[in-house]
Amino acid sequence: MCLFFFFFPSRLLSIVVAHATFLTLLEIVFWLLFFKIFFCCVISFQISFAIGQRDLHALEPWDTSYVQMASGPGSIAFGHHLIKGKSRHAMEDYFVAELRKVNDHELGLFAIYDGHLGHNVADYLQQNLFNNILNESGFWRNPKEAIQKAYLNTDGIILENALNLGPGGSTAVTAILIDSTKLFVANVGDSRAIISKGGVAQQLSVDHEPGAPAEKGNIENRGGFVSNMPGDVPRVDGQLAVARAFGDKSLKVHLSATPDIKELDIDEETEILILASDGLWKVMENQEAVDLVKKIKDPTAAAKQLAAEAVNRKSKDDISCIVVRFK
Repeated sequence: MCLFFFFFPSRLLSIVVAHATFLTLLEIVFWLLFFKIFFCCVISFQISFAIGQRDLHALEPWDTSYVQMASGPGSIAFGHHLIKGKSRHAMEDYFVAELRKVNDHELGLFAIYDGHLGHNVADYLQQNLFNNILNESGFWRNPKEAIQKAYLNTDGIILENALNLGPGGSTAVTAILIDSTKLFVANVGDSRAIISKGGVAQQLSVDHEPGAPAEKGNIENRGGFVSNMPGDVPRVDGQLAVARAFGDKSLKVHLSATPDIKELDIDEETEILILASDGLWKVMENQEAVDLVKKIKDPTAAAKQLAAEAVNRKSKDDISCIVVRFK
């Protein structure tokens, strides 16, 4: 195309020369320069428009998915949606939403990892944490104990590889559904999991905030402190706004990676499971989230609705949502 536009004025020149009796040499040069400038502007506009389209596409939400499995007494369907926040850094939210068959058991694996000071730790967790949990020798005998061991062992590996993974860290909320009958939810940090039973929201995870009395006590017992400056949230050693996380090597002596774990039976009243990063929960209550999506049958559409509403409520953080429907 560029060659076409480059040679086009020379073709025009031959036409102009054929009518030279009506034009002076100065006029011919003028029109030749005019068309060259005109077509260069057209090409420049097309290139700028293409780049603009590419940048616009880069800001679009992450792909979503819809998967269904039949197991146990019923079936589940799940979907997810992610939106990058207003910050200039790269997307730091990572997720897992997949089915896996292990030892004749059908597993639903769901997780949100919200990174800070970079995305490397969240990326590592996405690739490794569930494998580490399921590879624990006692997982089928005592899932809660295996989950706790895997969280702590994984944190140890991250700290050993801090030179490659960087100084940052990540929250985590993980949910393991076994044969659609038993659910194990674990978390460190402020990414949250809630479940709806009979239309009522129930929080399954614990928000590990430095200002909470139990978390503040743990931090101080480790030799750290919790800042509470006016206009700011409480922070570990004046830096981190969560009391538990993976990574964060410089703070780890004062920072725990021990998860809170909850076990739950899935029964006929169980309707919806929602996992999301704090980009959602900063602007939305648990019951509001359930009420917003309870009539949306497509879980991907439900996850999109949650993320869109968070944006409407001026959430500036990365937003990631997973919605699992049990009926």
